[in-house]
Amino acid sequence: MAADLFADYVIVGAGSAGCVLAARLSESGEHKVVLLEAGGDDRPLKEPGQFVSNVMIHTPIGFGKTLNDPKVNWLYETEVDEGSGGRKHKWPKGKVLGGSSSINGMLYVRGQSADYDGWAQMGARGWSWDEVLPYFRKSQHQERGEDDFHGAGGPLNVCDFPEEHPVSAAIVEACVEAGIPYKPDLNDGNQEGVSFFQLTAKNGRRHSAAVAYLHPAMKRPNLLVETRAMTTRILFEGKKAVGVEFTQHGQTRRVMAAREVILAAGAVESPKLLEISGIGQSVLLKELGIEVVHEAPMVGENMQDHYMIGCQTYLKEPHHSINQLSRGVRLLGEIAKYGIARKGLLSYAVAHGCAFVKTRDELQFPDVQIHVMAASMDLEYLNQHQGLRLDKEPGLASNPCQLRPESRGSIHAKSADAMVAPKIVPNYLSDPLDRQSVVDQLKLIRKIWQQPALQPYLKAPGDPFGKTDEEMLGYAKVAGGTLYHAVGTVAMGDERYPLDPQMRVRGVEGLRVIDASVMPKISSGNTNAPTIMIAEKGADMVLADARQAIAA
Repeated sequence: MAADLFADYVIVGAGSAGCVLAARLSESGEHKVVLLEAGGDDRPLKEPGQFVSNVMIHTPIGFGKTLNDPKVNWLYETEVDEGSGGRKHKWPKGKVLGGSSSINGMLYVRGQSADYDGWAQMGARGWSWDEVLPYFRKSQHQERGEDDFHGAGGPLNVCDFPEEHPVSAAIVEACVEAGIPYKPDLNDGNQEGVSFFQLTAKNGRRHSAAVAYLHPAMKRPNLLVETRAMTTRILFEGKKAVGVEFTQHGQTRRVMAAREVILAAGAVESPKLLEISGIGQSVLLKELGIEVVHEAPMVGENMQDHYMIGCQTYLKEPHHSINQLSRGVRLLGEIAKYGIARKGLLSYAVAHGCAFVKTRDELQFPDVQIHVMAASMDLEYLNQHQGLRLDKEPGLASNPCQLRPESRGSIHAKSADAMVAPKIVPNYLSDPLDRQSVVDQLKLIRKIWQQPALQPYLKAPGDPFGKTDEEMLGYAKVAGGTLYHAVGTVAMGDERYPLDPQMRVRGVEGLRVIDASVMPKISSGNTNAPTIMIAEKGADMVLADARQAIAA
């Protein structure tokens, strides 16, 4: 089959990483770039058939709707997971320009400096904190202004939380009373403390990777963005990647890459695409009838995710949370407020405050993150639909997760057919350390709820988590789930891993993976900002190799 598109660089996936790569690789005008996205456009007027879905994308509180919307969300489902009560879990992932940055909680969190120093020690040379910090700064327009840790003038707008709800402020104060220091900047590499989140938002609207990077770049004549384009395999000549095959509107098409093919399809799709193209565990590939191009045992392995435990309690009169703003006349008022000033409920992100905490004194770095919000969820609806809907009764939530879980899962192709979703095995709480951690987390939440700052607000919370460690572990198994942070399935590092530190696929030529799957170990916190940093650094690596090739 003849190719109908040609480029220097072919990028698969227009998510958080792919948008950055497309913008940076096309920036000079010297390189022809083709970006393939299996989903649609994120702009409402560009996709009339999903107008409402796309309006929800750009409205911050719309997260609750897009979380379960198949028009913009892959809605993957895991295998039955024994470690979390024998349940299957829905895994939302963006299926639209901007990928998961178009449907996530907009929380800007970098992680700890030790995370990146740890990557370097695992063989990912060049990825220490001092070496990645310039790329965090390059990506960022920090509304607070530029300093040693934050950039100004970058594409991605980072702002403070728009309003401090008094209930959320009381939880933050209770954290301080529980011994967690107040820290205004949680993104300077030293996380320990509590504060309100910063957001990837601008003027009350979501600032996704598509809005920040891709929309301006799409005006360039050397960048072609193809939506509704599902990549089905990487094309090889021997062991050199030369292009990809994709389906679009019922037709099979090919695009050839003169320099490189770059997978930015995310931690779920990138390993699957490698496997169905012949790179992975040879036993698995042969079982699926796939010809082996290169044996890579760790493709699809090393999967890590943050497992968050739902912890909520209820308020006594006359105190209200944002639950009451989401209904009736109050909601109409909030809609009007947002329409006029981009303020109020509709400008809120999914969580309000954040605490990074050590659960044991002997730890050098925080091991737990708590997501704080003046809201509580309708648990019956959540259990039935795995979607978010605010409770009718006023409440608050303090949802913890272990920052660096030891449990490892996997993601592998189930079929040679690219249209078949992969097999996702999360293995939550399979490691004994993780099971002890969830017990420690619940004890910490109980301590915070007992502080004086919250006593005027709370109904008697009782003992919702159980009295014994065994009871608390049982609660965590049925009350927790994904924080949407799957990483690590095509990791970079030393020779054990599929990728070298430049994110080139070992054993073949002309192929890289640049997305959240490259993390050898999960970052301490929400993963969107680190993924954008990875793409910024990755783009520099790709361009450096191009300059070296020209010079040679």
